[in-house]
Amino acid sequence: MTSPKAASPTGSNRGRGARVLKRARGSARKSGGAPQRPKLVLGSASVRRLALLQQAGIEPDALRPVTIDETPKKGEVPRSLVRRLAREKALAAHKLIAQEPDLDGALVLGADTTVAVGRRVVSKTELLEEAAAALQLLSGRTHRVCTAVCLVRGEGQIRGRVVETRVRFKRLSREEMESYLASGEWRGKAGGYAIQGIAGAFVRKLVGSYTNVVGLPLTEVVSLLQGEGYPVSFGWLSKAEVEVA
Repeated sequence: MTSPKAASPTGSNRGRGARVLKRARGSARKSGGAPQRPKLVLGSASVRRLALLQQAGIEPDALRPVTIDETPKKGEVPRSLVRRLAREKALAAHKLIAQEPDLDGALVLGADTTVAVGRRVVSKTELLEEAAAALQLLSGRTHRVCTAVCLVRGEGQIRGRVVETRVRFKRLSREEMESYLASGEWRGKAGGYAIQGIAGAFVRKLVGSYTNVVGLPLTEVVSLLQGEGYPVSFGWLSKAEVEVA
């Protein structure tokens, strides 16, 4: 029979967690406490991207959404498209903060996501007819979700990554398509769907990064920020719920 002490979530696991937290805080004190971090600006109005950053314990100091022409160039393949657009968005946001002294030296993060079937780009859907065509194209087949992230620092130095995830939809019935279109959830979404919403029920298989499909590949973003001296993991200590005796 398991003893109440062993079964209790407040037993040894809590004690172990408290010791880990205590060591982490001790290491932080030895290194001089909270490290000075560069400010971070998100060049996007996307609620999803902001929520993903916050999920990783990253709180941007400012939001500077920008509007650019996202029309693909002739012959431009999906990976090249998202790389170019993420770069243009980040540079436009970087230019916006040039006259803001309180954001001097800030890192600026831009991103762009698209859905592709082969070389064909399935852009953001704004009209019902566009969303219906996108669903019919994706139904029962595999597509790629490409997201590029671009980080601009200093006088305009740039680092970036492109991440690709493969997603397979089940074959959608006419009723499912019509009901999803009636929901309106497709509006403004690349490929006409949001995986974190109703369309999550359409996904039969996913290979790669889930957060990439949502709109921001967190592993790559964290790596880019850490490479620029942004202490991402230090902020996680503030989320600890265990009290150290």
